Amino acid sequence: MSAKVWIDAARPKTLGASLAPILIGAALAYRHGAFSLFATMIALASALCIQIATNFCNDYCDFKKGADAQRVGPVRATQAGLIAPETMLRATIITFALAIALGAILVARGGAPILVIGVLSVAFGALYTAGPYPLAYIGLGDLFVLIFFGPVAVAGTYYVNTLSWSLDAAILGLIPGLLAVGILVVNNLRDYESDRVARKRTLVVTLGERFGKFEYVACVVSPVLIVATQANLLGAKAATAVATLSALGGGILASRLIKRRGASLNPFLPATNILLIAISLLVAFFVVRPL
Repeated sequence: MSAKVWIDAARPKTLGASLAPILIGAALAYRHGAFSLFATMIALASALCIQIATNFCNDYCDFKKGADAQRVGPVRATQAGLIAPETMLRATIITFALAIALGAILVARGGAPILVIGVLSVAFGALYTAGPYPLAYIGLGDLFVLIFFGPVAVAGTYYVNTLSWSLDAAILGLIPGLLAVGILVVNNLRDYESDRVARKRTLVVTLGERFGKFEYVACVVSPVLIVATQANLLGAKAATAVATLSALGGGILASRLIKRRGASLNPFLPATNILLIAISLLVAFFVVRPL
């Protein structure tokens, strides 16, 4: 079995969702004079492990539930027979275990608050597609992604650096959180037909493709509003620059996505991921050096 199979199974085109909030939280901690490179790197490694383990679990559970039987998106390793189901399950458990081990280091530094965040992150990562009422199958996947890849991740990173909480961190966290939901919505729009047949009740299946496209537009454009509320933190000129990039990038993607469906939506997955990373990098940079 080649390394490429495992790399593809980890879904690298979506992993910006883990990187982006860590960057912003660490940048805000640096601005407040309490940055720890060690804590930040452990937080990043743990976040990546949780997301990759969640992706492995999704690959395994969707195969078991038959949700990938008529797949039009990128190949899923278990469904395609590239990785045996029991091997994917073991990989899921091992990767979650690694995330827990890394999280224990952060708990030693940050105490009970980080323990709570870590336990909930791992639990909901597994329950995203596993268990009798998986979040992705009852329309709660979008909310999970918004919260845990947004305010929780940014505020949690800030906390393990500074050992204090910041309202600004939680508000800034809405930026990567919303864009991460945008990535999820691309998946859900593309898989609308197969999810409907498999009774995977995503918000797109429940409320329709038109709603899904409206949701995507809102997710990729609304970070403009969050940036505007943080102009005093980023600096007026910087906030204008970031808001302009967000409006242009999000607007272009949204205007093109509205006309697509099915497999033609696949390019929007890496494109939204790139927009997420680009905006988060700019926000992190200007948090450190307001303009």
